[in-house]
Amino acid sequence: MNSVNVFELKELIDSKKDFQLIDVREKNEFEVCDLGGILIPLNTIPDNIDKISKEKMVVVHCRSGKRSASAIQYLEQNFGFKNLYNLEGGILAWADEIDDSMPKY
Repeated sequence: MNSVNVFELKELIDSKKDFQLIDVREKNEFEVCDLGGILIPLNTIPDNIDKISKEKMVVVHCRSGKRSASAIQYLEQNFGFKNLYNLEGGILAWADEIDDSMPKY
């Protein structure tokens, strides 16, 4: 599985690279803190395949990296995606390494 760390994601954001950021956490988690991505909770992935780009880089994240890894496995195995990257450590790593003002839960 492809992955990026939080420093690589920050560079993608800062350089305004054309990529898609997908958050597979639940709505209540998204309301606590978010990275500005599209919210598609893990259990709704099958109903939202059309919202996920197959043309550009897609970074998928969750709280720690486990749910996003599950989402990526599902999408690769069932829908042939080859452009997905898991955010290592999830939003917790972002809060630890990039933005210490971000609430952790």
